[in-house]
Amino acid sequence: MIRSLLSLSASVLLLGATFATSTLEARSLRIEVNGLVCAFCADGITRAFKKDAATAEVFVSLENKLVAVGLKDGQDIADATATKLLTDAGYTVVGIQRTDATVAAIKAEVSGE
Repeated sequence: MIRSLLSLSASVLLLGATFATSTLEARSLRIEVNGLVCAFCADGITRAFKKDAATAEVFVSLENKLVAVGLKDGQDIADATATKLLTDAGYTVVGIQRTDATVAAIKAEVSGE
């Protein structure tokens, strides 16, 4: 019984470590947002995310309703933090995806480059 509990505990710790590592390995957040309509929206979002120490760069596509946030190595922005930042500014978050793509790659993808 004790051996089973130890094995289960080790499995839970390993799973937690795997999840934490996969979260930290993301290079960027790709956030779908409703309510983006003008350059002031893009500027305000960029400024808000740049206040977070984990942010390396920000790209906002009004046409694609997309915010891409590049993360500094080994750092992360929690989904709840990104959602709060955007909803407090009056936007609706449709979805957040963590990706290994750089902000430049996301920008090229949505720009058709």
